[in-house]
Amino acid sequence: MILSTSHSAMQRSLRQCLSHMTAQLYRQGHVLETVTIPHRGLEPATLRALSEASHDWAICQRTLEASDAATWNPQQRFVLTDLGRDLLFDMFGEGAADCA
Repeated sequence: MILSTSHSAMQRSLRQCLSHMTAQLYRQGHVLETVTIPHRGLEPATLRALSEASHDWAICQRTLEASDAATWNPQQRFVLTDLGRDLLFDMFGEGAADCA
């Protein structure tokens, strides 16, 4: 039961971070495809601006990275992994960001 509770709490934390990330991206004029398409991503300067706009951004970014829901692509941009995309699409629907 402890493992299940821990897993459930982690998933809830990830969902909260994804929800916060989505809202911040929208407020700053970004679209979800920026983080859901592996070859795109958020550049370090954009991440700094998002962090300055919201004190929770850095915490959520670290949480997403630590849980393997987000990573850095070969271009050194912040993107969601398959896990992060799956959770995001589960929350908002696949149509929320078209990865085709």
